[in-house]
Formats: sequence, C-alpha cells, structure tokens
Amino acid sequence: MTAGRTIPQREYFAGHPVLRTSDLDEARHRIGQTFCDHRLDVHGSRADLAVRHNAVRGLDMSINYLAYGPRVTVDPGLLGSFYLFHIPLAGQARVRHRGEEMTATPARAAILNPDRTARLDWGEGCSKLLLQIDRVHLEKVARALVGAPLPGPIRFDMSVDLTSDAGRRLHRIVTACAEAVENGELFRQPLGGSDLRAEYDLAHALLTLQPSNVSHIIERADHQARPRTIRLALDYIHANLGEPITLADIAAAAGINVRTLQKGFQRLFGLTPMQVLRNARLDAAHYQLIVHKDPPSVSEAAWSCGFSHLGRFSRDYKERFGHSPSERRKTA
Repeated sequence: MTAGRTIPQREYFAGHPVLRTSDLDEARHRIGQTFCDHRLDVHGSRADLAVRHNAVRGLDMSINYLAYGPRVTVDPGLLGSFYLFHIPLAGQARVRHRGEEMTATPARAAILNPDRTARLDWGEGCSKLLLQIDRVHLEKVARALVGAPLPGPIRFDMSVDLTSDAGRRLHRIVTACAEAVENGELFRQPLGGSDLRAEYDLAHALLTLQPSNVSHIIERADHQARPRTIRLALDYIHANLGEPITLADIAAAAGINVRTLQKGFQRLFGLTPMQVLRNARLDAAHYQLIVHKDPPSVSEAAWSCGFSHLGRFSRDYKERFGHSPSERRKTA
C-alpha cells in the first residue's frame, strides 16, 4: 500500500442517495437545502469534485454521509437552527469554531453549535458521518433532563475525543443508529415510536456525554432523580404508543409504584406520565401527517398512535402544533 494513501471507507446510506455531482454550483445549492446556505470552494481543479451525499431524516434530526473528493473549504457562517456532529470516517478536516481550531479525524470528532460561526477545511479524501439535530428538539430534551428552564443557549465543547470512555460511548450510539438505518430498522417512512425514541436517545447521549455549558446543571439534576426508573418508563411509553396503556402499566414497567412515578415525572418534566404519553403520541401522529408521500388519513394516524376519540385528538393536536391535523402542514 502506498504511504499516505487514504484507505477507502464504507459509504453509509448508499440506498438513500441525495446528490451525486461534479458541479460546484449544484453542490452548493443541493447541500445547502439539507443543511444551510454556505460558501463552498474547491482547492485545485473543479473537475476533481465528486460529491456523494446520502441521508435519511427523522422528525427532528437527520443522519448523513458526505464526501467531496478533493480538498474543499466550507463556510456556513451560523448554522442557526441545528447542531451538527461531524465524525470523519476517512481523512481529516480542519475546523474553526467558537474562536478555537482543531483537526477532526476518525479518532476526534467535532460538534458545531448553531449560534457561533464555523469554517471547515475538508482534506482530500475526507468522508464523514454527519448527525444534524434540531436546536428546539435538543433544548426540549435538555429541559426535560434538568426539570427547569435553561439559562441560555446550549453550547458544546467543539472537540470530541472518540478514544475517551464518553467519546467511545457516544460514537457507539451514533454508529448503532447508522447501522439500524442500514438494516432498515430505523427512520423508515412513516416514522413510529421507536424512531422518536431513537431521536430522544441521541439527543440525551450528546447532552450527557459531551461537555457543555449546561453539563453541571444536568449532573446536578441526575443526582436528584432516579434516572433508570424514568428511562424504563419512557422506554415503555415509546414502545407502546399505539396500545391502550394505563398509568399502572407504566409504573409496573418501571418497577415503581404509581405515586413515585408521578413525582419523578413531575420533577423531571413538569408533566404527568399520561401527559408525556399523550405528547409522544401527538408527535408520532404529527409526523405521519406531514410525510411527503402517501400520508394516512387523520383518523388512521390517530388510531395508529393510540387515540380512540377523534374530537379530543383534534383538540390536543391543534393545541400542541397550532393548527388542526386536517391541515397537514409540512415541516421546513
């Protein structure tokens, strides 16, 4: 093997292609549609550009494979509405963010925060897994973890050491998600409870395993709660969104009594377990109604997500999303 040659790595999500192009303007436009407007410059001949972008999307996040071929510079400025977790599969990229600079490699990933500018210099042959997480979703999970309003925007440390214990765990979770997508087990259309649970778990892992300006608040909240029992309860809720489960069922699945369950949910989420169940069902129904291809009827979405009363479903749906389910508004 020639010294210095980039070893070819697996191309994730080849069955979900978004873009194949050697045209710089098309690459800027199409990749900008997935992420955000950005400047893209090729170092060397434009003829060498060979963009391969594959992606699958959930409700509040997407997971992507992206490679440009030659060395390129990507300048997105502010991401604005999402966090972006970069995991190089091959090659390396120089990243400037939050006034710092680092080299991302298969052993050291990078997280970009939405309210700070970024600039990335992708080396030749660099390919990455990119986990895009909606800012509102991450903040919602964080508020649930701490049981209180956040003091301000969440800002992660940019560098993620994938050889550390926490970094290895975070890498395993993201890789397991990618493998589940590859095996057809995750983010199939229409989305179900397991997909929404996976999105929660990915956001939870990022918040609890990567240092940020709210890590101390999350750690303090962890000491005040019994997270294992709450996780068991949430697992049960998301695995049974379409079933007629009761408060007693949830408590039994968590291995605690109903009163302890109620106190734990109130402390962590400011909601009762049944309110959390209702919101999870509404979120699942909402996604089914906004999918771009062959959405179900309102009644089909309601029944499949555990609602037996259409009038109550429509009322709760409008209260949560600001419009009736029959409008079937698309998400941006």
